Amino acid sequence: MEDLIFSLSSWPRAIVHIDADAFFTSCEEAIHPELKGKPIVTGAERGIIACASYAAKASGIERGIPIHEARRRCPELIILPSDYETYSLFSRRMFTVIRRFTPQVEEYSIDEAFADITGLRRVLRMSYEEIALSIGKEILKDVGISVSVGLSLSKVLAKIASKYRKPGGVTFIPGRSIARYLQDLPVEKVWGIGPATANYLRKLGVITALDFARLPERTVRKHLTKPGVEIWHELRGESVLPVVDGVKEIYSSISKTKTFAPPTDDPDYLYAHLLRNLESACIKARRYRLAAGGVVSFLKRQDFEIQAAEVKLSHPSSYPPEISPLLREQFQCLYRTGVTYRATGVILTHLEGNEQVQYSLFEDPLRAEKMRLLYHAVDTINSKYGKHTLHLASSHFLEERGKGKRGEPTCREKTTLPGETNRKHLGLPLLYLKV
Repeated sequence: MEDLIFSLSSWPRAIVHIDADAFFTSCEEAIHPELKGKPIVTGAERGIIACASYAAKASGIERGIPIHEARRRCPELIILPSDYETYSLFSRRMFTVIRRFTPQVEEYSIDEAFADITGLRRVLRMSYEEIALSIGKEILKDVGISVSVGLSLSKVLAKIASKYRKPGGVTFIPGRSIARYLQDLPVEKVWGIGPATANYLRKLGVITALDFARLPERTVRKHLTKPGVEIWHELRGESVLPVVDGVKEIYSSISKTKTFAPPTDDPDYLYAHLLRNLESACIKARRYRLAAGGVVSFLKRQDFEIQAAEVKLSHPSSYPPEISPLLREQFQCLYRTGVTYRATGVILTHLEGNEQVQYSLFEDPLRAEKMRLLYHAVDTINSKYGKHTLHLASSHFLEERGKGKRGEPTCREKTTLPGETNRKHLGLPLLYLKV
Protein backbone atom coordinates (compact mmCIF):
# COMPACT_ATOMS: atom_id res chain seq x y z
CA MET A 1 0.00 0.00 0.00
CA GLU A 2 2.88 2.44 0.60
CA ASP A 3 4.80 1.64 -2.58
CA LEU A 4 6.94 4.52 -3.82
CA ILE A 5 5.37 4.22 -7.25
CA PHE A 6 2.14 5.65 -5.82
CA SER A 7 3.74 8.30 -3.58
CA LEU A 8 2.68 11.10 -5.91
CA SER A 9 1.54 14.63 -5.22
CA SER A 10 -2.24 14.78 -4.89
CA TRP A 11 -3.08 16.48 -8.20
CA PRO A 12 -0.27 16.75 -10.77
CA ARG A 13 -3.15 16.40 -13.28
CA ALA A 14 -6.89 16.63 -12.70
CA ILE A 15 -9.07 14.58 -15.07
CA VAL A 16 -12.83 14.22 -14.55
CA HIS A 17 -15.03 11.44 -15.94
CA ILE A 18 -18.76 12.18 -16.08
CA ASP A 19 -21.02 9.15 -16.58
CA ALA A 20 -24.81 9.58 -16.80
CA ASP A 21 -26.76 7.13 -14.63
CA ALA A 22 -29.09 4.82 -16.61
CA PHE A 23 -29.07 7.56 -19.24
CA PHE A 24 -32.02 6.65 -21.49
CA THR A 25 -34.42 6.00 -18.61
CA SER A 26 -33.12 9.09 -16.78
CA CYS A 27 -34.08 11.17 -19.83
CA GLU A 28 -37.55 9.63 -19.80
CA GLU A 29 -37.90 10.43 -16.08
CA ALA A 30 -36.79 14.03 -16.69
CA ILE A 31 -39.51 14.44 -19.33
CA HIS A 32 -42.13 12.49 -17.34
CA PRO A 33 -41.54 13.11 -13.60
CA GLU A 34 -44.40 10.74 -12.76
CA LEU A 35 -42.10 7.87 -13.79
CA LYS A 36 -39.43 8.66 -11.20
CA GLY A 37 -38.71 5.75 -8.90
CA LYS A 38 -40.72 3.30 -10.99
CA PRO A 39 -39.28 0.26 -12.81
CA ILE A 40 -38.96 1.46 -16.40
CA VAL A 41 -36.98 0.23 -19.39
CA THR A 42 -36.43 1.35 -22.98
CA GLY A 43 -36.14 -0.89 -26.02
CA ALA A 44 -39.74 -1.84 -26.79
CA GLU A 45 -39.08 -1.44 -30.52
CA ARG A 46 -36.24 -4.01 -30.49
CA GLY A 47 -37.72 -6.64 -28.23
CA ILE A 48 -34.73 -6.47 -25.86
CA ILE A 49 -33.83 -4.09 -23.04
CA ALA A 50 -31.72 -1.11 -24.16
CA CYS A 51 -31.62 0.59 -20.74
CA ALA A 52 -33.11 -0.17 -17.32
CA SER A 53 -33.76 2.28 -14.49
CA TYR A 54 -32.27 1.51 -11.11
CA ALA A 55 -35.72 0.54 -9.83
CA ALA A 56 -35.93 -2.00 -12.66
CA LYS A 57 -32.40 -3.25 -11.96
CA ALA A 58 -33.48 -3.97 -8.38
CA SER A 59 -35.90 -6.53 -9.85
CA GLY A 60 -33.13 -8.26 -11.80
CA ILE A 61 -33.71 -6.44 -15.08
CA GLU A 62 -30.49 -5.85 -17.05
CA ARG A 63 -29.60 -4.45 -20.44
CA GLY A 64 -29.81 -7.03 -23.23
CA ILE A 65 -32.41 -9.41 -21.81
CA PRO A 66 -35.57 -10.06 -23.87
CA ILE A 67 -38.67 -7.99 -23.10
CA HIS A 68 -40.77 -11.09 -22.39
CA GLU A 69 -38.24 -12.26 -19.79
CA ALA A 70 -38.20 -8.79 -18.22
CA ARG A 71 -42.00 -8.85 -17.92
CA ARG A 72 -41.82 -12.23 -16.21
CA ARG A 73 -39.32 -10.95 -13.65
CA CYS A 74 -41.18 -7.69 -13.03
CA PRO A 75 -44.91 -7.72 -13.97
CA GLU A 76 -45.29 -4.00 -13.12
CA LEU A 77 -42.47 -3.06 -15.51
CA ILE A 78 -43.08 0.04 -17.67
CA ILE A 79 -41.73 -0.59 -21.19
CA LEU A 80 -41.01 2.40 -23.44
CA PRO A 81 -39.77 2.70 -27.04
CA SER A 82 -36.31 4.25 -27.34
CA ASP A 83 -36.31 7.90 -28.45
CA TYR A 84 -32.73 8.48 -29.58
CA GLU A 85 -33.33 11.97 -30.98
CA THR A 86 -34.48 13.15 -27.56
CA TYR A 87 -31.59 11.40 -25.82
CA SER A 88 -29.19 13.19 -28.18
CA LEU A 89 -30.69 16.53 -27.12
CA PHE A 90 -30.10 15.68 -23.46
CA SER A 91 -26.57 14.54 -24.32
CA ARG A 92 -25.69 17.80 -26.05
CA ARG A 93 -27.10 19.78 -23.14
CA MET A 94 -25.01 17.75 -20.68
CA PHE A 95 -21.81 18.42 -22.66
CA THR A 96 -22.68 22.13 -22.82
CA VAL A 97 -22.96 22.28 -19.03
CA ILE A 98 -19.57 20.58 -18.64
CA ARG A 99 -18.01 23.18 -20.95
CA ARG A 100 -19.00 25.91 -18.49
CA PHE A 101 -16.08 24.68 -16.40
CA THR A 102 -13.48 23.81 -19.04
CA PRO A 103 -13.22 23.95 -22.84
CA GLN A 104 -11.27 20.70 -22.86
CA VAL A 105 -14.12 18.17 -22.98
CA GLU A 106 -14.02 14.83 -24.81
CA GLU A 107 -17.48 13.57 -25.77
CA TYR A 108 -16.63 9.91 -25.40
CA SER A 109 -20.14 8.56 -25.99
CA ILE A 110 -23.74 9.75 -25.85
CA ASP A 111 -23.79 9.46 -22.04
CA GLU A 112 -20.22 10.02 -20.88
CA ALA A 113 -17.41 12.52 -21.19
CA PHE A 114 -13.90 13.27 -19.96
CA ALA A 115 -12.89 16.78 -18.91
CA ASP A 116 -9.40 18.11 -18.17
CA ILE A 117 -9.59 20.70 -15.38
CA THR A 118 -5.85 20.86 -14.68
CA GLY A 119 -4.76 24.36 -13.68
CA LEU A 120 -8.28 25.76 -13.32
CA ARG A 121 -8.45 26.04 -9.53
CA ARG A 122 -7.41 29.67 -9.47
CA VAL A 123 -9.52 30.61 -12.50
CA LEU A 124 -12.70 29.07 -11.08
CA ARG A 125 -11.81 29.87 -7.45
CA MET A 126 -12.58 26.31 -6.44
CA SER A 127 -10.58 23.23 -5.54
CA TYR A 128 -10.53 20.35 -8.02
CA GLU A 129 -12.89 18.45 -5.74
CA GLU A 130 -15.32 21.39 -5.68
CA ILE A 131 -15.20 21.65 -9.48
CA ALA A 132 -16.09 17.96 -9.86
CA LEU A 133 -18.95 18.30 -7.37
CA SER A 134 -20.25 21.41 -9.14
CA ILE A 135 -20.29 19.69 -12.54
CA GLY A 136 -22.56 16.94 -11.19
CA LYS A 137 -24.85 19.39 -9.38
CA GLU A 138 -25.30 21.69 -12.38
CA ILE A 139 -26.09 18.80 -14.74
CA LEU A 140 -28.77 17.60 -12.31
CA LYS A 141 -30.20 21.12 -11.92
CA ASP A 142 -30.13 22.25 -15.55
CA VAL A 143 -30.58 18.99 -17.48
CA GLY A 144 -32.61 17.01 -14.96
CA ILE A 145 -30.55 13.81 -14.98
CA SER A 146 -28.13 12.44 -12.39
CA VAL A 147 -24.53 11.63 -13.22
CA SER A 148 -21.70 9.87 -11.43
CA VAL A 149 -18.44 11.80 -11.38
CA GLY A 150 -14.88 10.55 -10.93
CA LEU A 151 -11.83 12.78 -10.40
CA SER A 152 -8.28 11.49 -10.61
CA LEU A 153 -4.88 11.91 -12.25
CA SER A 154 -5.63 10.07 -15.51
CA LYS A 155 -8.53 8.99 -17.71
CA VAL A 156 -8.34 5.34 -16.63
CA LEU A 157 -8.32 6.26 -12.92
CA ALA A 158 -11.11 8.82 -13.40
CA LYS A 159 -13.27 6.15 -15.06
CA ILE A 160 -12.60 3.78 -12.16
CA ALA A 161 -13.61 6.56 -9.76
CA SER A 162 -16.91 7.34 -11.52
CA LYS A 163 -18.01 3.70 -11.20
CA TYR A 164 -17.26 3.63 -7.47
CA ARG A 165 -20.42 5.29 -6.11
CA LYS A 166 -23.15 4.87 -8.72
CA PRO A 167 -25.71 6.32 -9.03
CA GLY A 168 -25.22 10.01 -8.41
CA GLY A 169 -21.94 9.69 -6.53
CA VAL A 170 -18.71 11.67 -6.71
CA THR A 171 -15.39 9.94 -6.01
CA PHE A 172 -11.89 11.42 -5.78
CA ILE A 173 -8.70 9.39 -6.26
CA PRO A 174 -5.72 11.66 -5.51
CA GLY A 175 -2.18 10.41 -6.02
CA ARG A 176 -1.71 9.24 -2.45
CA SER A 177 -4.88 7.06 -2.60
CA ILE A 178 -4.36 5.17 -5.86
CA ALA A 179 -3.27 1.89 -4.29
CA ARG A 180 -6.27 1.83 -1.95
CA TYR A 181 -8.72 2.00 -4.86
CA LEU A 182 -6.86 -0.55 -7.00
CA GLN A 183 -6.18 -3.24 -4.41
CA ASP A 184 -9.63 -4.89 -4.60
CA LEU A 185 -10.47 -4.07 -8.23
CA PRO A 186 -10.32 -7.15 -10.53
CA VAL A 187 -8.00 -6.45 -13.43
CA GLU A 188 -10.75 -7.29 -15.95
CA LYS A 189 -12.79 -4.36 -14.59
CA VAL A 190 -10.16 -1.85 -15.74
CA TRP A 191 -11.24 0.19 -18.76
CA GLY A 192 -9.46 -1.13 -21.86
CA ILE A 193 -8.59 -4.59 -20.52
CA GLY A 194 -10.66 -7.23 -22.28
CA PRO A 195 -11.22 -10.89 -21.35
CA ALA A 196 -8.28 -12.17 -23.44
CA THR A 197 -5.82 -9.71 -21.88
CA ALA A 198 -7.18 -10.41 -18.39
CA ASN A 199 -6.70 -14.17 -18.88
CA TYR A 200 -3.16 -13.57 -20.12
CA LEU A 201 -2.37 -11.37 -17.13
CA ARG A 202 -3.67 -14.02 -14.73
CA LYS A 203 -1.03 -16.37 -16.10
CA LEU A 204 1.50 -13.77 -14.98
CA GLY A 205 -0.01 -13.77 -11.49
CA VAL A 206 -1.97 -10.55 -12.00
CA ILE A 207 -5.40 -10.71 -10.33
CA THR A 208 -6.13 -7.12 -9.32
CA ALA A 209 -5.52 -3.72 -10.89
CA LEU A 210 -2.93 -3.09 -8.16
CA ASP A 211 -1.06 -6.27 -9.16
CA PHE A 212 -0.92 -4.93 -12.71
CA ALA A 213 0.25 -1.47 -11.66
CA ARG A 214 3.06 -3.00 -9.58
CA LEU A 215 4.52 -4.98 -12.49
CA PRO A 216 7.95 -3.78 -13.67
CA GLU A 217 7.75 -1.73 -16.86
CA ARG A 218 10.02 -4.14 -18.72
CA THR A 219 7.59 -7.00 -17.96
CA VAL A 220 4.63 -4.99 -19.23
CA ARG A 221 6.43 -4.01 -22.44
CA LYS A 222 7.53 -7.60 -23.01
CA HIS A 223 4.07 -9.12 -22.72
CA LEU A 224 1.62 -6.40 -23.83
CA THR A 225 1.11 -4.12 -26.82
CA LYS A 226 1.05 -0.32 -26.74
CA PRO A 227 -2.54 0.02 -25.38
CA GLY A 228 -1.68 -2.27 -22.46
CA VAL A 229 1.43 -0.24 -21.66
CA GLU A 230 -0.61 2.97 -21.74
CA ILE A 231 -3.17 1.53 -19.31
CA TRP A 232 -0.32 0.49 -16.99
CA HIS A 233 1.01 4.07 -16.96
CA GLU A 234 -2.47 5.49 -16.39
CA LEU A 235 -3.10 3.17 -13.41
CA ARG A 236 0.07 4.49 -11.82
CA GLY A 237 -1.22 8.06 -12.06
CA GLU A 238 0.78 8.97 -15.16
CA SER A 239 -1.55 10.68 -17.64
CA VAL A 240 -0.62 9.46 -21.13
CA LEU A 241 -4.07 9.38 -22.77
CA PRO A 242 -4.99 12.98 -23.61
CA VAL A 243 -8.48 14.43 -23.26
CA VAL A 244 -9.30 15.12 -26.92
CA ASP A 245 -11.68 18.07 -27.23
CA GLY A 246 -14.83 17.39 -29.22
CA VAL A 247 -16.61 14.31 -30.52
CA LYS A 248 -14.79 11.04 -31.14
CA GLU A 249 -13.73 11.02 -34.81
CA ILE A 250 -11.17 8.20 -34.98
CA TYR A 251 -12.59 4.78 -35.82
CA SER A 252 -10.89 1.47 -36.54
CA SER A 253 -14.26 -0.03 -37.56
CA ILE A 254 -17.88 1.02 -37.88
CA SER A 255 -20.70 -1.36 -36.99
CA LYS A 256 -24.46 -1.15 -37.38
CA THR A 257 -26.91 -3.77 -36.14
CA LYS A 258 -30.66 -4.18 -36.07
CA THR A 259 -32.65 -6.40 -33.73
CA PHE A 260 -36.27 -6.87 -34.68
CA ALA A 261 -39.35 -8.30 -33.03
CA PRO A 262 -40.79 -10.72 -33.76
CA PRO A 263 -37.92 -12.83 -35.15
CA THR A 264 -38.32 -13.96 -38.74
CA ASP A 265 -37.11 -16.44 -41.35
CA ASP A 266 -38.17 -14.23 -44.32
CA PRO A 267 -35.03 -13.88 -46.50
CA ASP A 268 -36.23 -10.70 -48.24
CA TYR A 269 -36.91 -9.01 -44.91
CA LEU A 270 -33.57 -10.12 -43.46
CA TYR A 271 -31.57 -9.00 -46.49
CA ALA A 272 -33.36 -5.64 -46.55
CA HIS A 273 -32.34 -5.08 -42.92
CA LEU A 274 -28.77 -6.16 -43.67
CA LEU A 275 -28.66 -3.69 -46.55
CA ARG A 276 -30.10 -0.92 -44.38
CA ASN A 277 -27.33 -1.62 -41.85
CA LEU A 278 -24.81 -1.23 -44.68
CA GLU A 279 -26.37 2.09 -45.73
CA SER A 280 -26.23 3.38 -42.14
CA ALA A 281 -22.61 2.31 -41.69
CA CYS A 282 -21.62 3.94 -44.98
CA ILE A 283 -23.35 7.19 -43.98
CA LYS A 284 -21.19 7.33 -40.86
CA ALA A 285 -18.05 6.46 -42.83
CA ARG A 286 -18.69 9.27 -45.32
CA ARG A 287 -19.40 11.71 -42.49
CA TYR A 288 -15.88 11.11 -41.17
CA ARG A 289 -14.37 10.92 -44.68
CA LEU A 290 -13.51 7.25 -44.31
CA ALA A 291 -13.60 4.29 -46.69
CA ALA A 292 -13.71 0.59 -45.79
CA GLY A 293 -11.30 -1.99 -47.11
CA GLY A 294 -13.40 -4.89 -45.85
CA VAL A 295 -16.89 -5.74 -44.64
CA VAL A 296 -18.21 -8.27 -42.13
CA SER A 297 -21.88 -9.25 -42.18
CA PHE A 298 -23.64 -11.42 -39.64
CA LEU A 299 -27.02 -12.93 -38.81
CA LYS A 300 -28.04 -13.66 -35.22
CA ARG A 301 -30.35 -16.63 -34.78
CA GLN A 302 -33.24 -16.83 -32.33
CA ASP A 303 -31.04 -18.97 -30.06
CA PHE A 304 -28.45 -16.11 -30.12
CA GLU A 305 -25.94 -18.07 -32.20
CA ILE A 306 -24.14 -15.75 -34.63
CA GLN A 307 -23.13 -16.68 -38.18
CA ALA A 308 -20.70 -14.24 -39.82
CA ALA A 309 -18.75 -13.81 -43.04
CA GLU A 310 -15.98 -11.39 -44.01
CA VAL A 311 -14.78 -10.20 -47.41
CA LYS A 312 -12.05 -7.83 -48.60
CA LEU A 313 -13.02 -5.13 -51.11
CA SER A 314 -11.11 -4.62 -54.36
CA HIS A 315 -10.65 -0.98 -53.28
CA PRO A 316 -11.76 0.92 -50.16
CA SER A 317 -15.29 2.28 -50.46
CA SER A 318 -18.11 3.94 -48.50
CA TYR A 319 -20.74 3.60 -51.24
CA PRO A 320 -23.45 0.91 -50.79
CA PRO A 321 -23.86 0.14 -54.54
CA GLU A 322 -20.20 -0.89 -54.69
CA ILE A 323 -20.41 -3.08 -51.57
CA SER A 324 -23.93 -4.53 -51.82
CA PRO A 325 -23.14 -7.23 -54.46
CA LEU A 326 -20.60 -8.71 -52.03
CA LEU A 327 -23.10 -8.38 -49.20
CA ARG A 328 -25.65 -10.35 -51.24
CA GLU A 329 -23.11 -13.15 -51.73
CA GLN A 330 -22.36 -13.19 -48.00
CA PHE A 331 -26.05 -13.32 -47.14
CA GLN A 332 -26.66 -16.26 -49.47
CA CYS A 333 -23.85 -18.16 -47.73
CA LEU A 334 -25.11 -17.34 -44.23
CA TYR A 335 -28.88 -17.72 -44.58
CA ARG A 336 -30.46 -21.11 -43.83
CA THR A 337 -34.03 -21.87 -44.91
CA GLY A 338 -36.34 -22.50 -41.96
CA VAL A 339 -34.01 -20.93 -39.37
CA THR A 340 -35.47 -18.01 -37.39
CA TYR A 341 -33.29 -14.92 -37.00
CA ARG A 342 -33.57 -12.04 -34.52
CA ALA A 343 -30.88 -9.58 -35.72
CA THR A 344 -28.61 -8.58 -38.59
CA GLY A 345 -25.41 -6.58 -38.59
CA VAL A 346 -22.68 -5.08 -40.74
CA ILE A 347 -19.16 -4.04 -39.73
CA LEU A 348 -16.94 -1.90 -41.96
CA THR A 349 -13.29 -2.77 -41.35
CA HIS A 350 -9.81 -1.65 -42.45
CA LEU A 351 -10.88 2.00 -42.51
CA GLU A 352 -8.73 4.69 -44.09
CA GLY A 353 -9.19 8.28 -45.22
CA ASN A 354 -11.23 8.36 -48.43
CA GLU A 355 -8.77 10.81 -49.99
CA GLN A 356 -6.17 8.01 -49.83
CA VAL A 357 -8.20 5.57 -51.97
CA GLN A 358 -6.28 4.29 -54.99
CA TYR A 359 -8.07 2.62 -57.91
CA SER A 360 -6.41 -0.05 -60.04
CA LEU A 361 -5.59 0.43 -63.72
CA PHE A 362 -8.60 -1.73 -64.61
CA GLU A 363 -11.14 0.43 -62.75
CA ASP A 364 -12.90 3.39 -64.34
CA PRO A 365 -11.98 6.67 -62.56
CA LEU A 366 -14.91 8.42 -64.27
CA ARG A 367 -17.33 5.94 -62.71
CA ALA A 368 -15.74 6.56 -59.31
CA GLU A 369 -16.26 10.31 -59.68
CA LYS A 370 -19.90 9.76 -60.69
CA MET A 371 -20.41 7.65 -57.56
CA ARG A 372 -18.89 10.39 -55.40
CA LEU A 373 -21.16 13.05 -56.91
CA LEU A 374 -24.20 10.79 -56.62
CA TYR A 375 -23.69 10.19 -52.91
CA HIS A 376 -22.88 13.83 -52.27
CA ALA A 377 -26.39 14.54 -53.60
CA VAL A 378 -27.90 11.63 -51.61
CA ASP A 379 -26.32 12.86 -48.36
CA THR A 380 -27.48 16.42 -49.02
CA ILE A 381 -31.08 15.32 -49.57
CA ASN A 382 -31.09 12.95 -46.60
CA SER A 383 -29.65 15.60 -44.29
CA LYS A 384 -32.52 17.90 -45.24
CA TYR A 385 -35.44 15.47 -45.36
CA GLY A 386 -34.36 12.71 -42.98
CA LYS A 387 -32.04 9.72 -42.89
CA HIS A 388 -32.78 7.09 -45.58
CA THR A 389 -35.21 9.36 -47.46
CA LEU A 390 -33.18 8.20 -50.46
CA HIS A 391 -32.13 4.57 -50.16
CA LEU A 392 -31.31 1.52 -52.25
CA ALA A 393 -34.28 -0.11 -53.93
CA SER A 394 -33.42 -3.45 -52.30
CA SER A 395 -33.96 -1.96 -48.84
CA HIS A 396 -37.29 -0.35 -49.81
CA PHE A 397 -38.93 -3.60 -48.72
CA LEU A 398 -38.67 -2.22 -45.16
CA GLU A 399 -40.76 0.82 -46.04
CA GLU A 400 -43.40 -1.39 -47.66
CA ARG A 401 -43.52 -3.53 -44.52
CA GLY A 402 -43.68 -0.43 -42.32
CA LYS A 403 -40.40 -1.25 -40.62
CA GLY A 404 -38.26 1.54 -42.00
CA LYS A 405 -38.23 3.20 -38.59
CA ARG A 406 -37.70 1.88 -35.09
CA GLY A 407 -40.97 0.18 -34.26
CA GLU A 408 -43.69 2.19 -32.53
CA PRO A 409 -43.35 6.00 -32.81
CA THR A 410 -42.36 7.74 -29.60
CA CYS A 411 -44.75 10.09 -27.80
CA ARG A 412 -42.70 13.03 -29.06
CA GLU A 413 -43.06 11.93 -32.68
CA LYS A 414 -46.81 11.48 -32.32
CA THR A 415 -47.63 14.76 -30.58
CA THR A 416 -45.18 17.47 -31.70
CA LEU A 417 -47.17 20.42 -33.04
CA PRO A 418 -46.24 22.45 -36.14
CA GLY A 419 -43.88 25.27 -35.20
CA GLU A 420 -43.25 23.88 -31.71
CA THR A 421 -39.59 23.77 -30.72
CA ASN A 422 -38.05 20.58 -29.39
CA ARG A 423 -37.06 22.36 -26.20
CA LYS A 424 -40.59 23.58 -25.49
CA HIS A 425 -42.20 20.28 -26.39
CA LEU A 426 -39.82 18.19 -24.32
CA GLY A 427 -39.90 20.52 -21.34
CA LEU A 428 -36.12 20.87 -21.34
CA PRO A 429 -34.96 23.74 -19.11
CA LEU A 430 -33.48 26.82 -20.73
CA LEU A 431 -29.70 26.88 -20.72
CA TYR A 432 -28.35 29.89 -18.88
CA LEU A 433 -24.69 30.71 -19.46
CA LYS A 434 -22.70 32.37 -16.72
CA VAL A 435 -20.80 35.44 -17.96
